[in-house]
Amino acid sequence: MPTDVYPLEALLRERVVVLDGAMGTMIQRRKLSEQDYRGKRFRDWKGKDLKGCLELLNLTQPQVVEEIHAEYLNTGADIIETNTFNATAIGLHDFLFQSEPTNGRKDQSFFQRVVDDVGLRALVREMNTSAVNIARRAADRVTKQTGTRRFVGGSIGPLPVTASISPDVNDPGFRAVTFDQLRQAYFEQISALVERNVDLLLVETIFDTLNGKAALFAVADVFEQRGKKLPLIVSGTVTDKAGRTLSGQTVEAFLISVAHANPLVVGLNCSLGPDEMNSFIEELARVAPVYVGAYPNAGLPDPLSETGFPETPETLAPKLKRWAENGWLNLVGGCCGTTPEHIRAIRNAVRDCKPREISESTQNNALQLSGLEPLNITPEMGFVVIGERTNITGSPKFSKVILNGNFDGGLTVARQQVQGGANVLDVNMDEAMIDSEAAMTRFLNLIASEPEISRIPIMIDSSKWNVIEAGLKCVQGKAVVNSISLKNGEEEFLHQARLVRRYGGAVIVMAFDEQGQADNFERKIDICARAYKLLTEQADFAPNDIIFDPNILTVATGLEEHRNYAVDFVEATRWIKTNLPGVRVSGGVSNISFSFRGNNAVREAMHAAFLFHAIRAGLDMAIVNAGQLAVYEEIEPELRERVEDVLLNRRGDATERLVDFAENIKAKGKARVKDEAWRTEPVEERLKHALVKGIVDYIDIDTEEARQKCKRPLDVIEGPLMAGMSVVGDLFGSGRMFLPQVVKSARVMKKAVAYLMPFMEAEKAAGAKPQGRIVMATVKGDVHDIGKNIVGVVLQCNNYDVVDLGVMVPAAKILETAREKRADAIGLSGLITPSLDEMVHVAQEMEREKFELPLLIGGATTSRAHTAVKIAPHYHESTIHVLDASRAVGVVNSLLNAKQKTAFDAKTRAEYDALRKAYGAKAHAKKLLTLDQARTNRTPIKWGDYTPPKPDFMGTRAVAPSIVDLR
Repeated sequence: MPTDVYPLEALLRERVVVLDGAMGTMIQRRKLSEQDYRGKRFRDWKGKDLKGCLELLNLTQPQVVEEIHAEYLNTGADIIETNTFNATAIGLHDFLFQSEPTNGRKDQSFFQRVVDDVGLRALVREMNTSAVNIARRAADRVTKQTGTRRFVGGSIGPLPVTASISPDVNDPGFRAVTFDQLRQAYFEQISALVERNVDLLLVETIFDTLNGKAALFAVADVFEQRGKKLPLIVSGTVTDKAGRTLSGQTVEAFLISVAHANPLVVGLNCSLGPDEMNSFIEELARVAPVYVGAYPNAGLPDPLSETGFPETPETLAPKLKRWAENGWLNLVGGCCGTTPEHIRAIRNAVRDCKPREISESTQNNALQLSGLEPLNITPEMGFVVIGERTNITGSPKFSKVILNGNFDGGLTVARQQVQGGANVLDVNMDEAMIDSEAAMTRFLNLIASEPEISRIPIMIDSSKWNVIEAGLKCVQGKAVVNSISLKNGEEEFLHQARLVRRYGGAVIVMAFDEQGQADNFERKIDICARAYKLLTEQADFAPNDIIFDPNILTVATGLEEHRNYAVDFVEATRWIKTNLPGVRVSGGVSNISFSFRGNNAVREAMHAAFLFHAIRAGLDMAIVNAGQLAVYEEIEPELRERVEDVLLNRRGDATERLVDFAENIKAKGKARVKDEAWRTEPVEERLKHALVKGIVDYIDIDTEEARQKCKRPLDVIEGPLMAGMSVVGDLFGSGRMFLPQVVKSARVMKKAVAYLMPFMEAEKAAGAKPQGRIVMATVKGDVHDIGKNIVGVVLQCNNYDVVDLGVMVPAAKILETAREKRADAIGLSGLITPSLDEMVHVAQEMEREKFELPLLIGGATTSRAHTAVKIAPHYHESTIHVLDASRAVGVVNSLLNAKQKTAFDAKTRAEYDALRKAYGAKAHAKKLLTLDQARTNRTPIKWGDYTPPKPDFMGTRAVAPSIVDLR
């Protein structure tokens, strides 16, 4: 928590502070036209349509924005957010950038042009400064009228690109944008907000923590440049039932990843309603060492409601009041679908609730790291294993695959380390024959696409600072840097340490100074004590984020001066843990046995014995081969004795005795049994298992076997492969899989289909009919396309030709392309509520232009009910809501198959008619009685005349059901 006490912090201690509600919802209520958005200034704008560019209203309709601020202030908001949610060059490029990608896709070269565009940068800065001026006028006016201070918060939203997820399902290592480009875009926005004197900053709706970390880095840059800090609120968004962000992190992992920025408040907002968010806010309140905030949507999207969301002020406020009464909240407000009426009700509901007290966390003494999941390293946790085999300098196998460009082989090594028990994964790419910076970047990007690996924290290991920094820009979790040292003096040491902290990492400090490597006890403790003082007093490092490596050096070399190396390390570890409170100690264990390279039996015995003694002295963690750790008690007694003679320097001839004994030992490789029981299952089950687990190793073999069993190659896709994808869809929908896993499954599907394609092409050559062509687009005003892309992959996998028009696509272009490409169906996608109105418009245009194609509707805010009530009545042809990617193929097959279409269409129309009738009845019944009317109408019950029935049995009865009964 920040040491300065801001006025806002004083208020947070007194009561639950109220944030405003949705700006977008209120703007949508005003039904502004394209010309309203353009105003006089942009009347002749030659670029794309500007309707939906909310931030442009700061320049063209400032009175509208100020009116909305005033409404929220007058209904009780303590904080109003500037209308700047998307006000960065990247956030607004779909509206305002006048150039197109040069190579057909938006990549890093494209976004570099975006962030470097002088005109766009100037426009973005003007939008932000104008937004602060508007909000400040409203807040100051109400402060003066009421005598109660109101705060202006600078809103910093997410971006339409992700730094942790590849937009190309076939290239998981690809990133459309770099950390530095995100940081540059955010810096422009944040510097403008701070320059115009906002009271606080809100980095909010973080769905990809790496994007969020780029924003937080930019915040720190601005604070440093301007020589002042502001209160900071950081808010993530949970996107699935498992409680994870879109990029896969749990709530606690997210908290750990952003804690380095010293936020005043950490919260959750958007995506979910209060019912779905309840358990995640409870978890955050349990683990957060700072104030906690929450501003949920007004329920899950319901396009049939007036605001697009079902929660009314009367239903939302009591739910948030319960959170406050439970002691979970310091800050509360509303996100999508909330209005000034919601904020008035919330303010009244929490008025008398005590704010959450920040208690001493059980993790205060922990070294907290994170991948997709948290890792809290406490003394009670025991020894932490850092997997060493993804080190190009220490693992021949890993070195070979990386030097050959086989990064998938490198992922296999990493996965084996995790499966072998590694708690942290060390990654080193220091090899003269490759571009280490590029290799580190690509490998960490690939790891991010592998949830089984990326669930644990990463240790970025390099002797080159540029490689370390490149790695820090790829990791959304809290990583460990291995390492920095004093070898080039204090200035460079402190510079690197401060940057590690700004990137949100912990750090390993090597016992190395200007005179060289510490090779005895006295030098080890002197250097570590000096580094500790520098880090804690000048670099603002918490002791819990410092890990010392006092140098594990090779023994049994035959040199007298090396004999006490192991003892010196153990004793230095003991001294560090006693005299430098809060720190951890680590080391690279394989160094100790380097004299016996090639003799794995002796090396494993030395590692096990050394760890036994070092852990007893306080060693917290070490870099080891996670799959090859021997057990100390199981070392053959004579070998153990001779090993310990060397390690503990117990006899002068210890080295010679161990060498003699080692010559008589035959190193026996320990067979690692891979869990492949699933390989004995029928091919249909094997394919399902491969899809769910994302395993590509055997997909060609199994696909061929399935092809041999089926009449046509397409039957393999429509049968076992889609059955597997259906399971994936169900697991994702229930929160038991998250997006990185689904994308991984899609890659397996793509590979299987790629294997079948030559056979299907042969069928086509022989006269087999193609499946059909689908034109897909994210509708105008919406820049979200992840779900659409996955649907496209699945359809392509089923031999459909997909024409993907991208995002922000006007109706005219969709229909023009459908005619030009002779499409068999059109698919519309959208994530935000305004997209629903645009989908209605597209349906109306299809009717007006007499189209006869099926229309498919999909996206997070869409539903069967909305499709039936709001879209289908405007278009005479089949208009079908598609729940998710796994259902898309079945729907399209039914629509494009002449034998199935009539029955499928009739069944759907009947279902939609029923939904419309139910909606009409519900709307008619919506009017509620007053409380007095309800009491007058109550059912009279005479309890005196009531005799409760007597149970058939009283007492205790033992029941022993079988598993079958329980199912």
